[in-house]
Amino acid sequence: MREYLLTLCITAAVTYLLTGPVRKFAIVAGAMPEIRARDVHREPTPRLGGIAMFFGLCAGLLVADHLTNLNAVFSNSNEPRALLSGAALIWLIGVLDDKFEIDALIKLGGQMIAAGVMVVQGLTILWLPIPGVGLFALTQWQGTLLTVALVVITINAVNFVDGLDGLAAGMVCIASAAFFMYAYRIWYGYGLEAAAPATLFAAILMGMCLGFLPHNMHPARIFMGDSGSMLIGLVLAAGAISITGQIDPDAMNLFSGSERNTVHQTVPVYIPLLLPLTIIAVPAADLVLAIVRRTWRGQSPFAADRGHLHHRLLEIGHSHSRAVLIMYFWSALIAFGALAYSVNSASMWIVLGIVALSAVGLVLLLLPRFRPRAPRWAQRIVPPRYRRRKYLASAECPEETDGTAGAGTEPDVEPRTPVAAGAHGASALGIRGRR
Repeated sequence: MREYLLTLCITAAVTYLLTGPVRKFAIVAGAMPEIRARDVHREPTPRLGGIAMFFGLCAGLLVADHLTNLNAVFSNSNEPRALLSGAALIWLIGVLDDKFEIDALIKLGGQMIAAGVMVVQGLTILWLPIPGVGLFALTQWQGTLLTVALVVITINAVNFVDGLDGLAAGMVCIASAAFFMYAYRIWYGYGLEAAAPATLFAAILMGMCLGFLPHNMHPARIFMGDSGSMLIGLVLAAGAISITGQIDPDAMNLFSGSERNTVHQTVPVYIPLLLPLTIIAVPAADLVLAIVRRTWRGQSPFAADRGHLHHRLLEIGHSHSRAVLIMYFWSALIAFGALAYSVNSASMWIVLGIVALSAVGLVLLLLPRFRPRAPRWAQRIVPPRYRRRKYLASAECPEETDGTAGAGTEPDVEPRTPVAAGAHGASALGIRGRR
């Protein structure tokens, strides 16, 4: 565990330290596109944050290669090299897109090629554990197609959700934390060395996101761009592919005892089918909804719009930071809920806890629609947004309540027209002197 944590810290430190110089380089290189209609930020912000994240990935792999217990990952498996090859290709495509805005179909082709490069070097799905059926061996073509599809879907799901400051990096960090705990349990708890690459990938991915987040939280000083979002999406998919299709469930020796105990014990075998899906559940749902919405309107599925989940959170009244935290909450609930179920699937408390937290999440979603009003005796204490409209009018325009103008009122003061409610439901009422 200490060597994984050391790798995580080195990756985070390198990413954090390089993000500042990369920001200056992006400004000099002109990687600061003008604000588009669908953008949320108000000032041009440099991209190319993926450059720092990629070098953080390289530093993490380099450090792990020189650690005693993690060196076996590189000597016994070709998966780290496969990951680095695919990551370098997808990162290069992302850098070109951040600078020159390349066509969406070209990016899709590059994503498929990057996935194919990893497949050629051995990072592919060999079989699928299916409940009630057992192991289902895949042919070479089936494994290749399934691997490429998973990589492309994960990359685009993460890319689609990268619409608010700190959103994509935070969600992927939460997902990779849950995935690290699951993979480490398989590697250390069951003694399966085949799970070590996935554990390493998850630790490095956490370091990349944690190192970039301080620069990317609202208000962001730099964006990761496609060079970063596609990169972390590929690393996330690589870990899921490694632990899903490379580990032989028979090696876990779980098939013993009664039939009921066997069903409960074999949950860790089947959870790899679910955990990669829960990791990208929120981004994937956003991806599917976006494709359906754009196709229904007769647009291209790759056409950008302001209909994503985070945009809708802003429209119903959530602030920027609050919308990001809500998305964090749902990602953590789904990812760690699946992780808890894999540890003890027979516990009813886990199910009840997930249901209770889901109810809390729904309440948080509806809070902007509910604006509590303070009692009359507390009108002078609470912020203006919670005061009654009549109290605001009487407090700020006393001459209108008693029918006479107050003594000493300036002659150049006139009532101000009420302004429509803003994003938080606040309104500006009262008078203002002319200048």
